[in-house]
Amino acid sequence: MTSAVRRPTPLTLVSGGRAAEREAAIAQALQPGHATAVILEGLADGNAILADLAEEISPSSSFPLQLLRIAPGCLCCSGNLVLRVTLNRLLRHPPARLFISLADASHIEQLRTWLTASPYDVLLALEADLIVSST
Repeated sequence: MTSAVRRPTPLTLVSGGRAAEREAAIAQALQPGHATAVILEGLADGNAILADLAEEISPSSSFPLQLLRIAPGCLCCSGNLVLRVTLNRLLRHPPARLFISLADASHIEQLRTWLTASPYDVLLALEADLIVSST
């Protein structure tokens, strides 16, 4: 009996702009046919691009879009425990891709360091950040 080798889940950190702009950038970066999870920090600002898109994709689809929202607060400081619990639950059945949208990117390097430490170093593959500019 052979056990399957688990590949790290590609992770993109998304920062800058307003919540709706970050969601729009994530929506454009989605790859059809890939199960994707998005962790959104903060409250929606009335534009639910990703929520609408997730509803369009059938829950029975083999490539769902899963949205998880975390209350606003620095994810590497005050939100560390919440993010850790959310990631641990999500990675039990890992998506093909993962995005984390940051309301405040002032500690993005600390968050990157945390996400590249054990146990996430073998579970996640950090990709280039997606930085959104305000319009």
